[in-house]
Amino acid sequence: MRDLSAMLHSTTADHLVPILDLIRFGRANTRPELARVTGLGRTVVTQRVTDLVDIGLVTDGSLGDSTGGRPSRTLAFNSQLGTLLVAELGATAINAAVTNLAGDIIERRHEDIDIAAGPEVVLGVVERIFEGLVDAHPRPGVWGIGVGLPGPVEFSLGSPTSPPIMPGWDRYPVRVRLSTRFHAPTWIDNDVNMLAIGELRRGIAADVDDAIFIKVGTGIGAGLISGGNLHRGAQGAAGDIGHVRVTDSTSQVCRCGKVGCLEALAGGQAIARQGEEAARTGASPFLAALVSTGQSITSRDVASAAVHGDLVANEILSRAGHLIGQTIAAMVNFFNPSLVIIGGGVANAGDMFLASIRQSVYERSLPLATRDLRISRSELGDLAGIYGAASLVSDQILSRQLLPHWIEHGCTVGMPELPLLANTKS
Repeated sequence: MRDLSAMLHSTTADHLVPILDLIRFGRANTRPELARVTGLGRTVVTQRVTDLVDIGLVTDGSLGDSTGGRPSRTLAFNSQLGTLLVAELGATAINAAVTNLAGDIIERRHEDIDIAAGPEVVLGVVERIFEGLVDAHPRPGVWGIGVGLPGPVEFSLGSPTSPPIMPGWDRYPVRVRLSTRFHAPTWIDNDVNMLAIGELRRGIAADVDDAIFIKVGTGIGAGLISGGNLHRGAQGAAGDIGHVRVTDSTSQVCRCGKVGCLEALAGGQAIARQGEEAARTGASPFLAALVSTGQSITSRDVASAAVHGDLVANEILSRAGHLIGQTIAAMVNFFNPSLVIIGGGVANAGDMFLASIRQSVYERSLPLATRDLRISRSELGDLAGIYGAASLVSDQILSRQLLPHWIEHGCTVGMPELPLLANTKS
């Protein structure tokens, strides 16, 4: 292997990363294809591929099919170089996994927990899960960690900021804690952003440049894909639609302390509250039967009741869908996406819920904005956040900004300072 330090002086990360991205995203997998896509000469392409092979990020594969001349050897991203620890934290559960560098899941684990228990308790559980995954898969080492949180996150700092459903989490140094514990570079983001990235890389947004992911769970949020990239905004607060005011009524106070918020009227907790009331009054026979057993009503119970034909449950979900659709319509008029993806725990609440959202969007949006608009459920389910977190970490590690900082070391294992060495906002 050539000296990597000397190599970096002749071929910079600015030259290497575009070639690497074409290979790892499957857009070109032979040297002639790389030359054709990039417009670079074959000698230049061969040199840069050789550098990537020497680093270990790319491997030579078998000979491809011949098109009349000598067949070319295929190239592949060496995703087995390292592993990633990723987790999506929701209001009531942790979904975690260990993946390879391409985001392929090696093992996944799930554990119920209340995010309101606070960072010490919740992150203690995350650490225990991660330690179990590391013990089960100790090699080739943890290259990075990615965690999604159900609230506003200042991405550059890796900490939540005034998250309404996360008491005790404000400004808590999540990134510092996890990177110190596992001695690995760590990135923290809003969970909806992770979901949006997951759909962009593995889901129905894979071929879409402009899309919105709407998560309807305990809270409501949006992840924005613009020009094929995640849009976080100046401080990382873009897409926080759960606290858009949708009514002048002061009857329902939101957890953020304000009134009239979309989340307070159409989020999972609001749906559960309305379902509980319908059960107590006997308006919903299906939900009343659940309450009679001592069970508290959840939004999933309301969804189940709707699927079983309960009229009141369908009305609850229909009202929630219309309110959410009105807010999405404003986003469609402003942002003009070609795809809106509905995900989260309430997303599978039956056809009535999705139909209500669609109706409001199409009624309240401009004809041009909706002419080619698709509104679909997420097909990835619980996997979207895992795929998104892994993609986020890989993209950061293999970025033009960070690749030069670890390339001579040979890997990012043991480099918790890495996120601080570049502008990680993009």
